[in-house]
Parts: sequence; structure tokens; C-alpha cells
Amino acid sequence: MRHFKSAALTAAALLTLGGGAIWAAPAAQAATPALSIGWQQRNCDYNGDGRDDILTGAPGATVGGAKGAGYITVQYSTSAGISTAKRTVLSQNSSGVPGGAEAGDGFGKAVASSDLDFDGYDDAIVGIPGEDLAGLSDTGAVTVFWGSSTGLHGSDSTWLEDPDELLAGANFGRAVEGAHYFALDPANPEANARDSLAVLEDNALLFFTVPPGGALKSGAPRLTAAERSVQAKDVAPKAAAGFEFRNLSHGNYDEDMYADLAVSGVDSAGVSTVAVMMGGPDFDALELGDGGVFEGGPAIVSGDWDGTGQDDLVTGDTGTGSPKGGAITIYLGRGDLGGLEQEPAQYWNQDSDGVPGGSETGDQWGADLSAGDTDGDGLPDLAVGAPGEDIGTVSNAGAVWVLRGSRGGGFTNVGVKSFDQALSTIPGAAETSDRWGGQVRLFDANGDKLFGLLAAAPGENTNDGVVWVLQPSKSGITGSGSWTYGGGTLGASASNAQFGAAIDE
Repeated sequence: MRHFKSAALTAAALLTLGGGAIWAAPAAQAATPALSIGWQQRNCDYNGDGRDDILTGAPGATVGGAKGAGYITVQYSTSAGISTAKRTVLSQNSSGVPGGAEAGDGFGKAVASSDLDFDGYDDAIVGIPGEDLAGLSDTGAVTVFWGSSTGLHGSDSTWLEDPDELLAGANFGRAVEGAHYFALDPANPEANARDSLAVLEDNALLFFTVPPGGALKSGAPRLTAAERSVQAKDVAPKAAAGFEFRNLSHGNYDEDMYADLAVSGVDSAGVSTVAVMMGGPDFDALELGDGGVFEGGPAIVSGDWDGTGQDDLVTGDTGTGSPKGGAITIYLGRGDLGGLEQEPAQYWNQDSDGVPGGSETGDQWGADLSAGDTDGDGLPDLAVGAPGEDIGTVSNAGAVWVLRGSRGGGFTNVGVKSFDQALSTIPGAAETSDRWGGQVRLFDANGDKLFGLLAAAPGENTNDGVVWVLQPSKSGITGSGSWTYGGGTLGASASNAQFGAAIDE
């Protein structure tokens, strides 16, 4: 078992390249601010209209002649669902965005959402792990775009970097996740309650928080960038050199008022483990691993698949030593509200009863995961991406499976579905190295409580990247009526963009 330790808490001023002007007050009443605690609290409504919007990264895109600089797109949802017309494209060359587009930045390689300033508008968080700073390569950075009644704008954005030390190859921003992990004042935990931002670099976990007294009300002026301060906590593993953090997922594993955080990583041999940090009122008491250390990963996702009220954790097991072709493992929330069970409740792979296909070396079944209720039964289901799946003789074409949640304790083998580009209902054709299912996201754009599926193929059209939209129904996801879009559809550069390499969960 791998053990983890925490370093001392530090505090610093927020580093910004965007100036310190006061932002205007919202022109319209925002949605009621809400804390993100469990998987049920989706937090990607950037314009406050009550609908989930879609945040997508294209980290390979050429911007201003800089290859691999990257951009993000935001699609604002309507009552009809996802829109390709109502959208925003942002890069480091967009007006007001801190920094500038440079080769290899990878802007958008990681994305997340959270209402960090607790104003009722969700904010978009963009990782830039390839950003070079102070003459050091790949130190990494993060940009926060603050939500408003008109959505996201480059002129309302804030820059983050490691406040302790800039290190070459740190890849700060390789994963980001916002939720309510702790109280700003342990003695008065409900005062100024708000989400915080967790940021991974290769060997550290840091938290960033809007300062006490920063709660915003409708009609109040925005905080300046300089007033958005940071609390940073580094957490590093006791492990051999070469251990790297990979992914983040938050859930409420003990059904209290704080989000818990799962952090995956791999050692130098490629073996993956997941450490869980239990949220609580006292920031100083947070300890990575106090909620257990679990085999599996590096893909992770949280959801209440058995309907107990406590979130569960699923790992996508594609690292060294994982079953042939990949697998998933589910760890359930304990009935005593004490966190996650240490022993797995279920293992699944393509050889499991009821799962279409068969396990083959290189499938990468479980490379990406997403939770959402696709059939309206009140339980989340699980989308499983296998970008290395061969379709017939076509290698690495990719495929996606959807498993249904079950009150019996995990997933049921009844009604498991699989999709790929060889199906007549799915646009396009299975091609070598499309890597369909490299990213999967279950989403509810129109607010009807039925989650559709976004299946990205970052390798489509020689690494341009395309996203497929599959519709939900009372019987689950269907290929009928599915359609596609890419960076070009949204008015951005398509060539080698790797569009869909990251989609906000």
C-alpha cells in the first residue's frame, strides 16, 4: 500500500497577469449560489440560465502560428439541448486572457467548472500544463474564466501558478477540480462557505480559494484579481522517484457537508493507485490518504450508483498490472457514513457477463469514465471509454460502453450497451487511431434529468478531433439521431487540434 503525507499550509497573493481592474456587477440576477459537494451538484452553468453548458479543450490546436498552443470552446445550452451556434472560443491570444499562445502550452488539456466566487455563475477552470515560465519549460499554469449573465469572457479571467516555487517539468494544471472541500473558518464553518479549486502538478496537490469576506451578492462589485487570494497546500507521496499524480474526482463518500477528493497517480513502473482525502471543516487537518488508498486507475469518477445517498468511486484500470484490455472497479460508500469500503464491490471488464465484446490487449477499456442517469431511473449510469478497441481489423478505432447503476450494489449486467463508429446509427466510419471514446461525458443540457453521451475521438481526421452527441431515452443511450461537431463547427481551427481531448465532467 502506498502512503501519503501532507506538507505545511502556505499562503500567498494570487499571481496574475491580467491587471487589477474592478469588474462590473452582473446585469441580471444570477442563479442561487450552491456548493459542490457530491456528483449530483453539476457546476457548469456559466451564464446562470439553469442549464449545463459544455466546456471542451483542444490542447493540440495551432493558435497564432504556435503549434500545440491550444484553445477551449464553451457551448451554451438551450431548451433544445447543446448548441453549436451559441458558443465562445477562448485561447491565450483572446483579448484580456493572461499570457500569450506559445508552442506546446497545451491550453485546455485539463478543464473543470466550479462557482469559486459563490456568485451564482459557474466559473471555467483551464489547465495549461505545458506553459513555460521564468525560462523554465512545462512549469504549467491555470486560467480561471469567471461566469456572468453573458457567460465567459477573456476580459474577466485570472491567472494561477504554483505560489511556492516554479519548477521545470512540474506540469502545474495537469488536472483541476473544484468543490467545497473545507471551511474557510473551522470555528464557523457556514461563514463564507464556497468551493475551492484543487490543482495537480506531477508531484503536488494545491488548493486555491477566494478569501474570507469575498462572498458576492447580486449588485455587488466584483473582486479584483489582486483581491482573489490563494491558500495553497502541497501534498506529496512517500514513494520512489518517478511517481506522478494523474487525475482528480470529487464526491461525497461520507454524506457530510464537505466534498471528498480522489487523486490517482502512477509509479515509475506504470502501476496506478488512488488516494482519497476526506473533506472537513479544518483545512490544516486535510490529509491525502485518510480516506483510504485503493488499487486502480488512473481514470476515476464518483457517483452514487447504488442509490444509498453516499457517493461511490469507480476506477478505470488501464495501468501496468491491470487485467488484459482494461477493467473497472467500484468501491462503495460504507453504510456507516465512514467513507468508502476498502474492498471492491465489483470488477467489470469485457469478459464480464452481459458486457458486449471481449477483452483484448491494448483495448484500454476504462481509459475514461463518466457518471449520469441515462434512463431516468434515478440512479447514475457509467460511460466507459475504450479508445484502443479494435473494430474488426481497424486498430485503435475505439468504442464506448454504458453500464446501468443498480440498487443491488454497483452495476447490473442487464441492459449494458456498446457503441462504435461501425454502427449504422453512428455517423462516420471506424478508422485507424480515431481513438473514439478517448473522452466520454454524460450530460443533461436541457434539464430534463436524462443524460446524453458525448463521445470524443481526439484522433479523428488525423488528430483534428471530433465529438459525437448520442441521445438519451427511457431505455438508455441510443445511437438514433446522433450527430457530430468539431472545432471547425464552432468557428475555431480544426487542424491537429485534438478537439475533445478534455471535456468537463
